[in-house]
Amino acid sequence: MGYIAVKGGSIAIEESIRRLKYERLKEKTVLKIEDINGGLRGLIDQVMSESSIYSKELASIAIKQSEGNLEEAVFLLRAYRSTLPRKHYTRIVDSSVMFTERRISASFKDVPGGQILGSTYDYTHRLIDFDLVDETSEDGINWVNDFEKPVAHSSDEADLSHLPKVLEYLRKEGLIEDFSNNDEIPIDITKKSIEFPTTRSERLQILTRGQTGTVTSLGYAALRAYGALHPTVGELRVGMIPLYIDNPLKDSRDDKDEYYIGEIKITEVETFIPRTIEKKVGIKEIRFDIGYGICYGQNETKAIAMSILEQCLEAKDKKYPTQDEEFVLLHIDSVESSGFISHLKLPHYVTFQSKLDSMRKIRTGGAENENKV
Repeated sequence: MGYIAVKGGSIAIEESIRRLKYERLKEKTVLKIEDINGGLRGLIDQVMSESSIYSKELASIAIKQSEGNLEEAVFLLRAYRSTLPRKHYTRIVDSSVMFTERRISASFKDVPGGQILGSTYDYTHRLIDFDLVDETSEDGINWVNDFEKPVAHSSDEADLSHLPKVLEYLRKEGLIEDFSNNDEIPIDITKKSIEFPTTRSERLQILTRGQTGTVTSLGYAALRAYGALHPTVGELRVGMIPLYIDNPLKDSRDDKDEYYIGEIKITEVETFIPRTIEKKVGIKEIRFDIGYGICYGQNETKAIAMSILEQCLEAKDKKYPTQDEEFVLLHIDSVESSGFISHLKLPHYVTFQSKLDSMRKIRTGGAENENKV
């Protein structure tokens, strides 16, 4: 800040940073990056999603540096991400080839391939497990080794890499509107300032980078009569998807001329949102719109809330705040919102003194007028 009017300000700042390090280390315990990476999966997934950078190691470092402060960890990763060169773009990902670890549908009991519960807290009792206090590394290793022992598989088990999409069955019945592919090049919001109205590619990027709590809160607000009727989760998937890039050595779009660069874990949600339309006077019909949500890692609540807001922003009825894209998109970004709130801690000496001077002049003028009367 250029208007700090305190001598020795730089020394005070240095001491503040030293004190910050002391607070991190005063218990004389140093967290190892591998411990954070191995034991804080949910926090890492959330940080990666809001930072829009997929690196468990970098997320673990940011979590350690920020002492588990989520908004600070995201700020650190966003800043680091902005320094990285972008050498390639991946090819369009087909999520139907996801290696599925978890797949449920709240719309249909029996779905081709079956419901796959996978890893989730949904069915736990939500009681604190005090046995974790005495858990040792040896206990963990022994349990994992036992869990990973090979088991017999039946021949009729579903192919987890090619599970059919629930949505496609409704499309075949004509119950859901079909759309042609949009081949427009998506706008990269990290390289271009947002302008309104936005395109769908911009909205999806901002929503998937959005602060998890805010996206969830606005999705909940939409359900409570601020923009959306009660949706149903058509399909929720958690799993690994492969990523490919074009051959970097030549200009080719040949489907076979591609390089596999790895895989990432994502959560993908498609929700069915009912919409009442009037076909004729007095005759109404219910149709289903599709809401789409996707984010890094396993972050199901955010992905569902994102799918609700995505469809709200498609509707664009500004009588509901959740359908006003400027209201939603400018307020869910964790760095923008926390940064603007945090800036209130910085010196505002000049502007505040100016307001005080104005108040004093008004009071003085009012007192003089009373004396004259």
